[in-house]
Amino acid sequence: MFTGIVEEIGQIKEFSRHSNGAKITVECKKVLENSKLGDSIAINGCCQTITHLNNTSFSADVSKETLSITNFCTFKAGNKVNLERALTPSSRLGGHIVQGHIDCVGKFVGVEKLSDFYNLTFEIPDSEIKYVVKKGSIAINGISLTVASVSGNIIKTAIIPHTYSNTTLKDLSLGDSVNVETDILGRYIEKFLSVNNNSRAIDENFLIENGFV
Repeated sequence: MFTGIVEEIGQIKEFSRHSNGAKITVECKKVLENSKLGDSIAINGCCQTITHLNNTSFSADVSKETLSITNFCTFKAGNKVNLERALTPSSRLGGHIVQGHIDCVGKFVGVEKLSDFYNLTFEIPDSEIKYVVKKGSIAINGISLTVASVSGNIIKTAIIPHTYSNTTLKDLSLGDSVNVETDILGRYIEKFLSVNNNSRAIDENFLIENGFV
C-alpha cells in the first residue's frame, strides 16, 4: 500500500519489451535506501516488484496486463517517473490510501497558472468517472491529489507549488496519458450497495427509508 506522496523523481535507464511483457530499469537514489529484492515500489503509481538493484538503480518485470492498462506502453529510456516505496507500519499516511493498482489511463487536457499554484485538468474514461467526487482523492501518476471540480468526465485538480516542483506534473504536455487510480473506498461502497440492495438507485426514497432525510 502507498500514500501517493512522491518520494523521488527517477529516470528510466532502460525499457525493453519482450513477448511476455517488458523489463524496466530506473535510475534513482532515495527509494533505494533500505530496499531489497522483492520489495514494492510504485512507478507512476503502479506497484512493481524489485527484481534487481544496485547503488544507482533498480529493475522490475512488467507484465502484459500492466502494459495494457497503464501508460507504461509509452515509456522509453530518458523518461522521468514518480517513485514511492510501499508503506511501513510506522509510516505517516500523508496522502490517501493508494493500492498501486491502476484503474485506467486518463489524459492531461489543460493547465492554468495562478501565481505559484496550478490548476491541472484531466479527462477520465466514462467508466471510471463515477468513482470521482469533488473534494475527494485521486492518484494521478502515483500522486495523491484532491479533486477541485468534476464536469462530465473532466476533473480539475489544484496543485500546490511543492507538489508541482517535486513530481513529474511539471513535465506533462497537453495530450499526455496518465495513470489513474480512483479512491478504493468508492468501489467498496458501490459493491456493498449492489449486494445488499439489489443495485437499487440511491434516490430520495432510498434515503428516506434509511433515515437520512
